Amino acid sequence: MKTLFVDKRINYDGSQLKSLFGYLQHKLAGNSIIAFTGACDVSLEHMVDAEDFVVNAKIKAQSMLHFIVEIFGENLFSTVCAQRLLVATAQAQLNKNLRRQGDDLYLDSSTGPKKLSVSIASCSPVSCLIHLGINIENEGTPVPTCSLKDLGVDAKSFALELMKTFSEEFISIVEATQKVKPLL
Repeated sequence: MKTLFVDKRINYDGSQLKSLFGYLQHKLAGNSIIAFTGACDVSLEHMVDAEDFVVNAKIKAQSMLHFIVEIFGENLFSTVCAQRLLVATAQAQLNKNLRRQGDDLYLDSSTGPKKLSVSIASCSPVSCLIHLGINIENEGTPVPTCSLKDLGVDAKSFALELMKTFSEEFISIVEATQKVKPLL
């Protein structure tokens, strides 16, 4: 799995979650994880999560760290498993008493849970994709949130380490599937 951190700010509106994002935008072909920072404002037109679409949820923040993962030759179930692995890896790396609930991370506080991340997995005609957004700051969010700034974490350093760890784990999983004798 190839990795790339894009230093240029990219505002995420949901349209980036599409086939060949890595290749067409960044010349990164094949299985990949790309990270960038920017605002988040997902319109209903690009809302992939039907649960959020039905309730007209607002997915917004002024500053987020975004990850887009593209995986070829897999189905939605295995991609959701990869999504959960990515989120669990982020949780372990942050190591700040965060709670993972499905594909989201929360920090529980005396005033209630504060959401750190948003995430979705889906399939296109040629690949499966994951978006993980992690708040860098709390401004502009429609729900109570926490952020990397609150946790004292540098977004780029965190992104580079998460991409490296996730990529190594993904490659290890693929290799594990290629060394097993079939049952007779």
